[in-house]
Order: sequence, then C-alpha cells, then structure tokens
Amino acid sequence: MEKKIEEISIQEAYAKDATKADLDIFGREVNPDTRRGFLKKSALLAMVSVVGSNIPFADKMPGGLIPSALADSTEPFRVKGKDGLVYLNDRPINAETPPHLFDEDFTLGKHFFIRNNGQPPKESTTNKNIDEWTFTIYADEGTTTKHKKITLSIGDLKKKYKKHTYGLVVECGGNSRKEFNPPAKGNQWANGAIGCGKWGGVRLRDVLEDMGLTQKAIYVGYKGADTHLSGDTHKGTVSRGVPMYKALEPEAILAWEMNGEPIPYQNGAPLRLVIGGWPASVSGKWLKKLYIRDTIHDGKKMMGQSYRVPKNPVAPGTKVPDEDMKVIESMPVKSIVAFPKTGENREAGKPFEVRGKAWAGDLYVADMEVSIDFGATWQKADLQRAENRLSWHKWSAYVTLPITGYYEIWARAVDSNGKGQPMVLPGWNPRGYLNNSCHRIAIQAI
Repeated sequence: MEKKIEEISIQEAYAKDATKADLDIFGREVNPDTRRGFLKKSALLAMVSVVGSNIPFADKMPGGLIPSALADSTEPFRVKGKDGLVYLNDRPINAETPPHLFDEDFTLGKHFFIRNNGQPPKESTTNKNIDEWTFTIYADEGTTTKHKKITLSIGDLKKKYKKHTYGLVVECGGNSRKEFNPPAKGNQWANGAIGCGKWGGVRLRDVLEDMGLTQKAIYVGYKGADTHLSGDTHKGTVSRGVPMYKALEPEAILAWEMNGEPIPYQNGAPLRLVIGGWPASVSGKWLKKLYIRDTIHDGKKMMGQSYRVPKNPVAPGTKVPDEDMKVIESMPVKSIVAFPKTGENREAGKPFEVRGKAWAGDLYVADMEVSIDFGATWQKADLQRAENRLSWHKWSAYVTLPITGYYEIWARAVDSNGKGQPMVLPGWNPRGYLNNSCHRIAIQAI
C-alpha cells in the first residue's frame, strides 16, 4: 500500500504552525495534560488512506504515539536526512535503527538513531554558517583561575585547537528496554538505540584546561538549545553531566562532524558533546552551555531516578527510594547481529557468514561467541580490535545449520574484565536501563 503520509515530513508538519507546540505530526491539537488529540479533518483523511479503513476511536489516540499500522512499517515516516528507522513516537521524535543497518563499519548518518527529549531548535538556526554557532562556558566560584565565563564559536574551536576524530559508541541507557517485565517507564526500545559514528571535533579537555581548572572543579554539565515540548524555554529538557575525570579523557570531544560530514540535524547539529562509553544522555546535543561545577551537576534528569539503577538487586516491580539509586556510569558489554537479517532463509548443511558489532562501555571486548542451539553450546567468533578506545568491535563467524527447520543465532560478548552478556534479561530496575542480554535473530534452514 502506498504510504501517502510520507508526502509530509515531520519537520514540515511542525512547520505548518511552528508557534503552536500543541500540534502533533498529524496536525492534531493535543491537550498537554491528557496527551489526547483530536484529528483535524485533513489529517484524519490522510491517516484513513494509509491504514485502509475508518478509525472509530481516532479522537482517543494518544497524542505522542504513532498508529501501530504505521509503526510496524519498515518506513513509517519520513524525517529529513533519515532512512529505514523504526519510529517509536513523534512528540518528541524518537526512532531506532534496525539491526541489519549496523552492518557498515560505522553507523551512517541517515541510519543513526534519534533520541529527543523535547523540541530541537529550528533547523534554520543550525544549518547556517556553522562556524558562527556559539556556546558559553560557566564556571562555579573557585573552579577556574583564568575565566569564570567565556563564549566560543565553532570557528574559535577550529582556530585554537587541534582537531581529532574518534569512532565512539553512543547508546541510550534504555536501549532494549522493551524486554523488561513488568514493563518499565520510557521509550520501549528494542535493540537499535545505539550508533557508532566517527566523530570529528576538538577534545573537551583542551577547552576545559584553557579555563585554568582547579581541584575544586569536579564535574561538568551541559545544556542544549532544544526546548520543552510546550515551547517553554525555562522548563528545559535534559541537562546532565559527568565527573571531571571522564570529561578529561582524550576521547571526550566537542564534535561538529560525523563520518566526515556535518552532524545530522536530529543528532545535534551543529555542535554536540560526544562522551563515549556512558549513557548517550551525557553527550548533549545542540550544545549551548557548558558548566564547570564544584559539585555533582544537578541539571534536568540528573537527579531522582533518571539514568539511575538500584544500588542493590531488587525484585521485579519493586518501588526503589531515590536514596537507594546510583547514577549509571560505564555501559555494560553488549553485541548485536547485523548480518544476516532476521527472518531470512539459509541452505541447510551449507556454511554461511554471521557478523555484527560488539562494545563494552569504558572497557573493550575480549571475546565473542555465537550459538545456533539456544545457548547450549557456543562457537568462538573472529573478533577485530576496535579502531580506538570506546569504539565498537567488528566480529564474524561461519555457522552451519545441520538440518532444515527454525533456528536462532545468538551472540554473546565478554568484556576485558571477564564479564559476559547474560542469556536472559539481567536485573530488573524501575526505568528499564542496561539490558545487555544476548541479541538473537531468527533463521529458517531450507
């Protein structure tokens, strides 16, 4: 069926009335309290043409969700510069990358996942002369000796500091959340809230050290140019940070390039932080403010239970007090099967290649295995060294399915501390973070 809804992009839908923050992709007016929307006649007709029938309860459709008939499509919506993503919702836009699109050495910009907390800045403000984009660094009292506040442009960064390029993994802390039971609050990601691009920019360390850091400088925080869905610039969306030792790692960069090209608009253009190995929420997009703190940063989604897990194991469904939670730091070891694509057929008795990617937060991947018998036995895979620290590893193996029938290929990585992926869901937590259970694909032997 031809998806006529693709004739209008998400950006175009918002642009119809950019001053009204209560419009969703279908031009529907959304009540921010109930998250319910009422479809305008033209938008309703467009949706009916896509799903192929009347929608009796269209007035009750949650404003932030996408109809399942569209969400299950391989190309449910068209976002400028993106292709092949699976969209979870449109207010804010969140979309993940299907596993088979990770077969490239590095994730292509058009395939890089989207994780938004609010409304991105207007694209027209991000795609002008990027050298003119500015951000300001603010220092708490006593944390610096040279500057308490300074504003820099991308052009300044290019002139003053050496450019570096690193392959860095950016993974949402809630990647694979949909497997938790009871369900955890948040976007129900499958396995595609991750990407590894070759990020180009300057080391954050070089910029921070030019401020004249003192021993009182213990944390770094950020704020981007995105706004709350309501359009209220004072409410903010997310403002997180990392300890100073992490910010001073050579791979932590202020990036304006990905894979040798300008960063895609939805991924933080023209300037963003990229701090690999930790949850993607610390890698602030559309960067406008940096904070040098004398205490743990207390920005939006830094406190409470956001990006935190229980200090000790808890039973599924347990309500955990804030004081019993800890901030997520290094992400756990994980891998994904990128080839073949799940659901494909292969000839029984004939070897074929299986390949994918593996990563391990602040560590590196030390071993890689695959299984065709639901984890009863494992076969060692060929594991390549990562291009640099905090990048992902490529792996491959040849497997043979002995007789015709249904098989699952499982992948399991082990990190440099000897800790491997669990075959089943790891410890439950209220927000559904850090699921690193084995990825598996379905293959039919014919």
